[in-house]
Amino acid sequence: MPGAASQTLPLRAASLVTVGRSRVATQLGIVAAAQPLAAQAGAQVLARGGNAVDAAIATNAVTGVVEPFMNGIGGDLNALIYISKTGRLYGLNATGWTPAALTLEHIKSQREQQIVGIDAVTVPGAVAGWEALRSRFGRLPMDVLLAAAIHYAEHGFPVSDEMAYWWAHAGELFANTPGFAQTYQNAGRWPGAGEVFRNPNLASSLRLIAARGPAGFYEGAIASAIVALSRQLGGLMSAQDLREYTPEWVEPISINYRGWTVSELPPNTQGIAALIMLGIMERFDLSKKGFHSPEALHIMIEAKKLAYAEMLRYVGDPRFSDVPTERLLSREHADGLARRIDLTRANCHVEPSHLSGFSNIPSGETTYVAAIDRDGNIASLIQSLFGHFGSGLIPAGTGFALQNRGVAFSLSEQSPNVLAPRKRPFHTIIPGFMQKGRAQIGFGIMRGLNQAQAQAQFVANVVDYGMDIQQALEAGRFAKLTFEGCDVDVEILVPEKTRSELVSMGHQVRVQPLRSELFGFGHAVMGSGAVHFGASEPRWDGAAIPEPTGLLSR
Repeated sequence: MPGAASQTLPLRAASLVTVGRSRVATQLGIVAAAQPLAAQAGAQVLARGGNAVDAAIATNAVTGVVEPFMNGIGGDLNALIYISKTGRLYGLNATGWTPAALTLEHIKSQREQQIVGIDAVTVPGAVAGWEALRSRFGRLPMDVLLAAAIHYAEHGFPVSDEMAYWWAHAGELFANTPGFAQTYQNAGRWPGAGEVFRNPNLASSLRLIAARGPAGFYEGAIASAIVALSRQLGGLMSAQDLREYTPEWVEPISINYRGWTVSELPPNTQGIAALIMLGIMERFDLSKKGFHSPEALHIMIEAKKLAYAEMLRYVGDPRFSDVPTERLLSREHADGLARRIDLTRANCHVEPSHLSGFSNIPSGETTYVAAIDRDGNIASLIQSLFGHFGSGLIPAGTGFALQNRGVAFSLSEQSPNVLAPRKRPFHTIIPGFMQKGRAQIGFGIMRGLNQAQAQAQFVANVVDYGMDIQQALEAGRFAKLTFEGCDVDVEILVPEKTRSELVSMGHQVRVQPLRSELFGFGHAVMGSGAVHFGASEPRWDGAAIPEPTGLLSR
């Protein structure tokens, strides 16, 4: 029997959140990702002398093979890279553009209320993003980074329990799309949990990229297959649209949140909404109000509405419209927004609550990778196809689906996010980063428009409530995925008393079970001097895997 002393030990902070995992700690590197096979591939790259950037690329490549529902080389990529030696943070925007021939008039002539089908396919930015990251910061060649992904595509992998469910669920959407079932089925059926699945065509595509770099994707056989499919379906993608695409190095945007510098990528992403939300939240003493208190959650929900309204009003591709980023992130602007919050009553109508296009944004299928190496460099990388298997359109012989990011464009000429040729749409995928003193955290939480509000909650969990990165990921969240009304989804981890008081304030609370897809899932790594930490929440199959102490190969 335990002794008296053990009965009087204080409760761990995690017991106030949920019973879950412990964070991973090592003096070497760590990779946290949505799938253990992918995280393991990244950890092995670290052991071979690669750095955090190399590991993130290798991990992302494997994830695109083993979780094709979420991501792949037919999608886009964004990243924040922290270099420990200089203390600098770099941003990469590898989101693709529309075809040069695709105009608003073309879409309207089809009498469509939304951009759909082949017209929703934008140039995939992921492969160009890999090379931009590798050539600037990586240590290893592309063939080494893609070796594990090629192996799993060629020889197969067991489909995970979680992925088997979503694979079949989403696959039915495209069961009759030419080439889809042939690419993603085993002998005429969707692969089940634990069943080995192979994708030899994808292995061939990855080999071309390993041998030729971006030219293996944006030129040659793969590019020809993309253009041919577009023409076959009446699309406007050209060889020039693919060949001339380049990702963009951008300056991250940031705010100071109670002594922590929190950074995001600038528009065309929703990262600015996370920072505006945090700016509003900082005007209130959340720690004093208490974790999961109705007062604190009310403030955060109201801050979300205000921040997302500003996003609707201003965010688009900054090459086409002026986004007043500095003003939106100013303390004066946050003060003004905070004064609009009624501390006793929910606001059910925050303008602008609707712009054409935003209401049609799907839930978003995304993967996030956080990697830290033994030197403390951090890669915070996120990659996506957008919808379930993206567009579901498979260029012949390539083994991958093209994204449907064009769905996110607005058809309203008054919107900064209105469709235009060679324009990047409003983008949901946002890698996060925060730092204070010797502590640096790379983090991300997936799931469409949930991302910015979930990231703000993660930051508050760390800063206001003193949680470690594992606890901060596991803590119960809210998600308001609409722009109008007082509806809000709240995880069952939030106490019943708190939920009842939110209802009394006018919130229309829907209680959601554990592992509901509405709240997404995330990963994080943290550098803190000589010791590094990793975290991956149990809402998905993910894992944080440390770098092995020696290179084991056979």
